[in-house]
Amino acid sequence: MSFTPSATQAQKRAWTGAVLRNGVEFPLTPLPILSGKLPTTLRGSLYRNGPGNFSRAKQRVGHWFDGDGAILAVHFQGDNQATGVYRYVQTQGYQEELAEEKLLYGGYGTLPSGFLPQKIGRHVKNVANTSVLAFSDEILALWEVGLPYALDPYTLKTKGMVTLGLHGKFPYSAHPKRDEQTGEIFNFGLSYWVTHANVNLYRSDATGRILQRRKYKMPHIGYIHDIALASRYLAIAIPPIRVHTTPHLALLQKPVSECMTWDTEKGTEIWVFDRATLRRVSRIQMEPWFNWHFGNGYEAEDGSLVLSIIRYQDFQINRSLQELVNGQIKTPSPSSFWQLSLDLNRSRVIDFYPLWQRSCEMPVVRPQEVGYKNRHTYMICHRHEYVLGEWFRAIASYNHQTHQVTEVDFGASCYPSEPIYAKDLENPEKGWILTVVYDGKTDQSEVWIFDADRLDEKPVCRLGLPEVIPLSFHGTWHPAI
Repeated sequence: MSFTPSATQAQKRAWTGAVLRNGVEFPLTPLPILSGKLPTTLRGSLYRNGPGNFSRAKQRVGHWFDGDGAILAVHFQGDNQATGVYRYVQTQGYQEELAEEKLLYGGYGTLPSGFLPQKIGRHVKNVANTSVLAFSDEILALWEVGLPYALDPYTLKTKGMVTLGLHGKFPYSAHPKRDEQTGEIFNFGLSYWVTHANVNLYRSDATGRILQRRKYKMPHIGYIHDIALASRYLAIAIPPIRVHTTPHLALLQKPVSECMTWDTEKGTEIWVFDRATLRRVSRIQMEPWFNWHFGNGYEAEDGSLVLSIIRYQDFQINRSLQELVNGQIKTPSPSSFWQLSLDLNRSRVIDFYPLWQRSCEMPVVRPQEVGYKNRHTYMICHRHEYVLGEWFRAIASYNHQTHQVTEVDFGASCYPSEPIYAKDLENPEKGWILTVVYDGKTDQSEVWIFDADRLDEKPVCRLGLPEVIPLSFHGTWHPAI
């Protein structure tokens, strides 16, 4: 894919206002309506998680993934009123670094401070910054390779780490998939050792309690970010990323992200599992490609397995996101939206082709369609062609029946977050798209609400937030009961 280089790499992009400073907490606060009116049938809570704290004193984290997690909650009570609250997840590492007023721990792209004896035991900090799993009595702040932290769903007060019934070193990853028809929740976690890595699959009940776990050894010490629920199956993609357990990593001379290489001689493997037993039913080798996220998955009428994917040609996106935290993206890493069809009986690829060539990310489907054939996929995207140094400034809806795309362009200096689908309280076939927008012109953050079926029309409502919300990762909607 071609891209347009930025006019100058030294140019300060407007999105940097939501990255180059730390997020500021605020308590439960009534949110002013800036335009429009809140839908009367929008009742529940929007939760968003992302890195909020990127530095202490003059020290700065080495990767966007390493900022301390902070949750934004927006509660819609009806009567044209909404309240918001933004708080840091009080992890053990966050509290220790807050007390010392310096970065102590390492992370994905950050080394722990001090000499080697001081670094031991502080290799990686659970930053609880990636996603949210919501229940009626608590929400869970999720991270890649650690256990979740539980928070009060209304005030966001941190309760503490939870095990979900896991014992030992079994991380719970940040991309669980919930089947609304059965209430089951599926997820995975990666366990790393000196000589190998394991994929741990989990099946949970509607409360999040893990009922079943199964372990598989990875073909190499690698990396997986997401899992797909696809009707009767689960699927993961193992890209040709190798984590080298070299002396540099063992002696804490380099962070994990700098000990990862893209093996051009290897391909991407797709592993498919029976969701009821967690047993692997297929293993398929493909050409090399990388994805952070699946869009969705389902079993087609002919028995094939269909997966939608945000596809990258290689792992250059990792370097781009490392650069993002310092306010300049110098490495090109365009993506596109693809569909993969698999023959599980013969363990082969039927088809793999692009649905949409625009660079995009953060795909979302309606919660009731997760794991089943979906009509629309919502995602953030670049406005036109890929521009090196710029961030996503539009939201698109891809219609899988008509193959048409509906877009909303936020303008030259406005940056939306992952679009979250909120089901209408009265009509389950109707819904709303919620996104947190950073306006670089006014240096403010807002919540924009769209009719999901009329995404190209102006928002039905815009809410003001009292502080700037740093660029975030993932969120969820929890409907009112």
